[in-house]
Amino acid sequence: MAQTLTVLGLESSCDDTGAAIVHKRPDGTAEILSNVVIGQAELHAAFGGVVPELAARAHAEKIDIAVEQALSTAGMGLRDVDLIAVTAGPGLIGGVLSGVMCAKGLAAGAGLPLVGVNHLAGHALTPRLTNGLPFPYLMLLVSGGHCQFLIVEAVDRFSRLGGTIDDAPGEAFDKVARLLGLAQPGGPSVEGAARSGDAARFAFPRPLLDRPGCDLSFSGLKTAVLRTRDKLVADQHGLREADVAHLCAGFQAAVADVLAEKTRRAMLNYLSLTPERPALAVAGGVAANGALRSRLSQVADTAGAEFCAPPLNLCTDNAAMIAFAGLEAFGNGQRDGFDLSARPRWPLDDRAPALLGSGRKGPKA
Repeated sequence: MAQTLTVLGLESSCDDTGAAIVHKRPDGTAEILSNVVIGQAELHAAFGGVVPELAARAHAEKIDIAVEQALSTAGMGLRDVDLIAVTAGPGLIGGVLSGVMCAKGLAAGAGLPLVGVNHLAGHALTPRLTNGLPFPYLMLLVSGGHCQFLIVEAVDRFSRLGGTIDDAPGEAFDKVARLLGLAQPGGPSVEGAARSGDAARFAFPRPLLDRPGCDLSFSGLKTAVLRTRDKLVADQHGLREADVAHLCAGFQAAVADVLAEKTRRAMLNYLSLTPERPALAVAGGVAANGALRSRLSQVADTAGAEFCAPPLNLCTDNAAMIAFAGLEAFGNGQRDGFDLSARPRWPLDDRAPALLGSGRKGPKA
């Protein structure tokens, strides 16, 4: 890509309404000029999880506000933008549709090219935005709705080595938090409670470690926490604060153990490609978990690979990653018309068999 380009990115796949301005220079380096995220935590708090209909309505009400804020923060008008990029899937279909329709309107009104972005590709390409990683690199995409190991070979080519066959880790964190009366989203709540807990107090399973390959399962682990909680309540007529801390610590340690071992196996597969700059990257909301980052960093060090974890504000859903992925796709020749569709499911590796299961945040890709 020889010229400087400025892109407006839109993200609305779940419960965060995002708009961002990203600038890409001729040398390929990129700069985030603004990254606005309007969350919906208070809207869904009373329901213990994301309500798709409420989320879609909130996106429709807020996405134009997010765009105005992103342009204002960047000191730009729509006339200064060269491209519109938008999450076109996968995600909650009402929210994705809100973003796609807004992007189409902006592109039509301003006469700008339009690029539909796979939300998962946005996460998977984030290390190129933050660290300039060259292809290929190993990516663990771990979030509330997805968990998979990918070899990122090119802007539009991903090879999946394995993934969750039921709950994603973020979904399991949310469910465990709900079981223990902790606030949503569950990831930060469980991590916070775990700091004062003893991870060895309860013996939780490490699912699928006795089987080869890189597939994962977290539903049984969540059920083990439920049964342990119920036994504690029956034996002592309630849960103590220390019990909650121990349960969170044990659960978090089990998740970290499973992900570390499966990452080690994926790393062996990836290293067989003899990449010039071996790298393990992690992205997605659960990538913000400090205990998990520490374990994955150890796996990378042992394998002699660089470890790349994005800043915390780029781990969760955001439009900056969508803007950058749109720039990458645009430079690769992608152009979308006004027939661009919102997609609830959109696997990155369409050569791999579909993963089993469909969690609270949608079908696994």
